[in-house]
Amino acid sequence: MTRSSTSSQTALQWRPLCARDDLVTNSGVVAWLDGEQVALFHLPSENQLFAIANRDPKSGANVIGRGIVGQLKGELVIASPLYKQHFRLTDGQCIEYPDQRLQVWPARLHGDRVEIGLAV
Repeated sequence: MTRSSTSSQTALQWRPLCARDDLVTNSGVVAWLDGEQVALFHLPSENQLFAIANRDPKSGANVIGRGIVGQLKGELVIASPLYKQHFRLTDGQCIEYPDQRLQVWPARLHGDRVEIGLAV
């Protein structure tokens, strides 16, 4: 299971981020990546795993991992728990505020590990 928003021509280095058992189905968990918080969302019904920045750009708080997963306009989104703006899980774009975007990373399950793809 891989979800990638990175161009297929970009070389990736896969780095272990946490254990598969750390994930919570249909909900978010947060992991550290080089001093930055990354929110992970495991959606088995969609057979997808998403990695998106945890810091809400409107409030500056690290809360995206506590948001509610849903669909809006046919897109999988995470709703920020503070101001309720919606970010697409595929590319981090905010639906309500186009000037806001969260960083996303390719993520995959590899055996018992969750791995994140970093461009090399």
